[in-house]
Amino acid sequence: MNSVTAINANPVAYQALAAAFRAEDTEVLFALLGDGNMHWAASLTDLGVRGVYARHEHAACAMATMYARATGKVGVASVTCGPGLTQIMTALTTAVQARIPLVIFAGESPMHAGFYNQHVEQRPLVVATGAHYITAHSLPRMTDYVREAFFLARTERMPVVIGVPLDLQKQMLPKPYDYAPSSSVIPRTGRVMPNETDVDRVVNAIKASKRVVVVAGLGALYSGAQLDCEALAEACDGMLATTLPARGMFDHHPFGIGISGGYCRATGHRLMQEADLLIAVGASLAHFTTDGGKLFSKAQKVQIDTQPLGLKHGRQAADIYLRADAVEGIRAVLDKLPKEGSQRNWRSDALATEIADAPADPTTFPPQPGFIDPRDAVAAIDRVVPKDWEVINSSGHCAYFTAQLRGRRPENFNVIRDFGAIGNGLSYAMGAAVAKPDRTIVLLDGDGSLLMHAQELETVRRHGLKMLICVLNDGAYGSEIHKMHSDAISDEGAVHGRGDLAAVARGFGLRGRTLNSSDQFELAFQEFLEVGPGAELWDIHVADNVTTPVMRAHMSH
Repeated sequence: MNSVTAINANPVAYQALAAAFRAEDTEVLFALLGDGNMHWAASLTDLGVRGVYARHEHAACAMATMYARATGKVGVASVTCGPGLTQIMTALTTAVQARIPLVIFAGESPMHAGFYNQHVEQRPLVVATGAHYITAHSLPRMTDYVREAFFLARTERMPVVIGVPLDLQKQMLPKPYDYAPSSSVIPRTGRVMPNETDVDRVVNAIKASKRVVVVAGLGALYSGAQLDCEALAEACDGMLATTLPARGMFDHHPFGIGISGGYCRATGHRLMQEADLLIAVGASLAHFTTDGGKLFSKAQKVQIDTQPLGLKHGRQAADIYLRADAVEGIRAVLDKLPKEGSQRNWRSDALATEIADAPADPTTFPPQPGFIDPRDAVAAIDRVVPKDWEVINSSGHCAYFTAQLRGRRPENFNVIRDFGAIGNGLSYAMGAAVAKPDRTIVLLDGDGSLLMHAQELETVRRHGLKMLICVLNDGAYGSEIHKMHSDAISDEGAVHGRGDLAAVARGFGLRGRTLNSSDQFELAFQEFLEVGPGAELWDIHVADNVTTPVMRAHMSH
């Protein structure tokens, strides 16, 4: 709704705040209710907004985070004051580092109370995460705060928390309600066009190179630059790779070598180390993308981005910067490259065959009877689950394995792991299920992560979400046990046993089954389809001796 919205003159504050949120095109609210937000939330759902009510505040914030990533809209969540807000610190920090646009309505303790047992100074907590905090203490400006919050979320791609005292929420506005949404004041600008001198620098770097890798990030995806990236790599006789969030973009391409960074495949790792020029398109060249600077140690680095950064995660991000929209920047470079074609001859039929057929990680491990190699489990999931289904990749030791799915579009592969926090996977899957109710969501998670917020399995059932929850269960916090073994210290604090997660799922009213052999997946998936819409958990018992390349590199230092 882009027009000015009006409701009954001089409403109470919480009604006006709800109407303003609705005017900002809020369609879904993720919340856990308490005194500080329940009147506002009830008013918002009365206006037609769908309420999704979590069992824990962290989950509500995380659901809104993935909803925003999956839809491209601003995610909206709400918590009560005090402990309601303190519970979301990890989810909020992750959203900040992933640059997710969120607006969170939070109650504050009453302004005029001498004592309130849920009081805490909320602003310092929120600001410490990197999010913006709006102290909504002025009745005349009450709806202005909402417009400011959505404006910041949309233009800066950041979470914003609005804190409104309980007693102030119930007071009448001193003036008639009148609201113009943030979309009415956001500048409408075109694509960022490149500077010709900077284009020349990029062209000269390409002419001087022999082995080029083009790495596309979310900026390339959002700009629609896939074909342009492919054309640039073709002109350079180069390879194509992606950041983790954009993985799958070039899986169809014979010279798409997969993820750039610690999650890269063995062949991709070798080729990236051979490169003498890296061209990052819509990618920030963060620590993970370059594997701490080790992957492209021989390469000159070019960054094409609307907001190129000179310094990222303590390292110089690139050597040459082209400030431009991904499409416009690449096309300007291609216009100045020689038309006679590349003479580099890095590409070959044999290399294309290796890229297609070589395993992501060829390392062998002793088999553990009764347990599945996690790589085989992921291959089985990849085999039975249709390529166009929505996938949520969680965090933790298992995340490397589950990132190796092939032939899946980045629009259907959702991952947010910028803060390195486990425990978000189930909530992210729920946010995606709400965002795309006509799709079945496949969550790939570890047992330690799932059990942090297993209570949300009840929320899955209550809201009728369509999900297949695949848990790689090694009975421990996988990263920790391998590090503990490497450092020769006791793993007692990280091992908790596999238990029976399928029974846990059934206890919450979902379907559940245990898998401990690679040949069980076809039948399990067929029966999942036959039962029909709903949610099911696969408790996949995996071997605990299989380590990822990332972990092995860590343990070798």
